[in-house]
Amino acid sequence: MNVRHLLAATSAYTMSAGRLGAIVAALLGLAGVIIGGLALARPAGRFGTGSGRLGATVALAAGLIGVALGGLVVATSDSGIGTGNGRGGAYVALVLGLIAVVLGGLALMRSRRTA
Repeated sequence: MNVRHLLAATSAYTMSAGRLGAIVAALLGLAGVIIGGLALARPAGRFGTGSGRLGATVALAAGLIGVALGGLVVATSDSGIGTGNGRGGAYVALVLGLIAVVLGGLALMRSRRTA
């Protein structure tokens, strides 16, 4: 093995800015999905972050930020999936963010109907 192979092997496991952005975006999208699911599953009269208008708003905000950050990582990465630029995680963040937006929107419509 020469030095070039060693450098390529170690750079595949380092935390790049794209990977970090994709991880943050995916976690925001996942949080939005969980909160949006809780807002839909719980009655509108309960208190807490997963219920009613607050839960729907938090799910929408987290989903939108996750989609925006995931889209930014996809737009700025210069290589494909598996190269360490975070593109794969960004696609996951886009899907989770879109699901969070849909769940948050449904929960917000339901909370407006019952209020």
